[in-house]
Amino acid sequence: MSDAIQRLYAKVTLERGGNPKTSRTAKLFADGRTKIAKKLIEEASEVSLECVASNRDEVIHESVDLLYNWIVLLSEMGIRPAEIWHEMERREAEYGIAGKLPKSDNGNGNGNDSPCTGKKKAVGRP
Repeated sequence: MSDAIQRLYAKVTLERGGNPKTSRTAKLFADGRTKIAKKLIEEASEVSLECVASNRDEVIHESVDLLYNWIVLLSEMGIRPAEIWHEMERREAEYGIAGKLPKSDNGNGNGNDSPCTGKKKAVGRP
């Protein structure tokens, strides 16, 4: 998968200097960082809604859109995928492959119900 992400990143970064009238990617860059961030949120919402609706095929399709917009955001920020993989490796070494950095407890009794499974999400390290 990381090879596909790297190829997408290279193509997106190349398209950044393209014509916004003929390239969706160039238009997204031309629209600016705020638009890119909003598109990422929009696609994440679509993935989540399809998950709740148990639409497996749509979750797959929307996930590709989410990854595309995430890669655009990384390119906009000058963050290479290798930097993400490095952070994943660091966290794996510290917390395990399915581990996540612990969140500080803000005392709100956060139950974090997961709409996709109906189960409580683990907060911090599983």
